[in-house]
Amino acid sequence: MAKKHKRYFIKGKEAKVLLQNASKKLRKEPKTLLSSKVNMELIEMDSHEIFLINGKPLLFKDGENIYPTLLFEEALASMPKIVVDMGAIRHICNGANVMAPGIVRFEGEFRKGDLVVVVDEKYGKPLAVGEVLYDHDTASGIRQGVIVKNVHFVGDKVWKLIKGMAYSQ
Repeated sequence: MAKKHKRYFIKGKEAKVLLQNASKKLRKEPKTLLSSKVNMELIEMDSHEIFLINGKPLLFKDGENIYPTLLFEEALASMPKIVVDMGAIRHICNGANVMAPGIVRFEGEFRKGDLVVVVDEKYGKPLAVGEVLYDHDTASGIRQGVIVKNVHFVGDKVWKLIKGMAYSQ
């Protein structure tokens, strides 16, 4: 049985505000991430809000925060990366935060509170999007504890909703 959801277009001004909020979080101008013409839809399903931009699920809302999905390749490519060893993958894909011992290296500069993409060391595949808890210089010296708070990962509810939408459209 198909799950009930609401789907509707977002007006230009509201879409512009949402994109500005997302670009602040990503520290990138919207123009560098998206083409000039943007059609935005909102899908409300299971208490989640997923934003389709030109038909692709690129953003989602969690509380008052807007985050990129793991399918937003343009955003992920421009974000700093946290590269983790293969042993950390299972834990991260089950929702665990990224711990210092599992980190192989950092790619790019970041400040406390920035969004980062977590990738595996072997293939460089995106596993999660998270908020880093330290500045780059501080994080590189830490050997234990949480470095990145996991906010979206392969296998979470948002991921499953997005994957489910691909087959139902």
